[in-house]
Amino acid sequence: MTPYLHKLYPALEASLPHLALGPRPTPVRRLDALDSAGAEIWLKDDGAFGDGGWGGNKVRKLEWLLPDALRLHRTTIVTVGGLGTNWGLATALYGREHGVKTVLALVDQPEDEHVRKQLERLRASGAELHFTHTPLRTRLAAPWLIARHFSGRRPPYLLPAGGSSPIGALGYVEAALELAAQIRAGELPEPSHIVTPLGSGGTVVGLALGLRLAELPTRVVGVVVNDTLSLTHSTLTRLARRTTRLLRDRGAPLPSDDVLAPTADLDIVTEWLGPGYGRPTPEADTAQTLTADREHLTLEPVYTAKAMAALLDMNARGHFTPGPVLYLNTNGPR
Repeated sequence: MTPYLHKLYPALEASLPHLALGPRPTPVRRLDALDSAGAEIWLKDDGAFGDGGWGGNKVRKLEWLLPDALRLHRTTIVTVGGLGTNWGLATALYGREHGVKTVLALVDQPEDEHVRKQLERLRASGAELHFTHTPLRTRLAAPWLIARHFSGRRPPYLLPAGGSSPIGALGYVEAALELAAQIRAGELPEPSHIVTPLGSGGTVVGLALGLRLAELPTRVVGVVVNDTLSLTHSTLTRLARRTTRLLRDRGAPLPSDDVLAPTADLDIVTEWLGPGYGRPTPEADTAQTLTADREHLTLEPVYTAKAMAALLDMNARGHFTPGPVLYLNTNGPR
């Protein structure tokens, strides 16, 4: 299936390669058992995305990142994440399928059963793991990791946490265009807001930009779940501008950054982080149990349960009225 981004801007087909890694569109449905107060709650379940060993929002980013690495003849990806990184696992598994090795610098996070299981998956994934423990030690180790993984004169393909580079953000530009097509087809009503976790920025920035390109006024609500990265409005605006510039440079006839201004429709909420990245909160525990019992939707404690806790509380307080509000699930275990 031709990506919506290539359909919208045909010049991008030659300049921005795409590698299909999952079925589309991902399913949408109303969460009737959760919206008794406030606006209707709908789900777009990107946990179903990905046809390999892992799923979720990271795979959408890899659909653009992996072909870019292959275009540049890079044989190794060097990137970073926490001990339980979904991003690192998805990169290792899908990269291995396409002949690209993954090198991971892993930063400490609180270890629970979820993280321990993820570490087992990482060790089995074929990735080269380096336990750098802290963001500072990771930055200090970066030049050594890069130098060590040159292939001839070609450096490794270096990616930030979560794959949240301008090319990685295209995964959620594409997802927003997909959502717009589902709305036009009558599969769900046009939401007033989309709520999703904000862990490294690429998902919310891509959504905000894609919604603007689709001419939808929907606001994106990013629920901050990570205090190890800068996730301010100015930081995300810079990523949005870099992504817009990338599309323009590759042939998309976009208006100026000031006219497009995707992050004008982006809200950042920080009250649901709790003690820090990877640390549980009672509200997230309740949201995780509630969605499993009432809607058979599996969330995890680091990202998606905290975002759902925020949505349920904000909805009960009338924040999304009249709505509807859409929850984007990014969790995709296999």
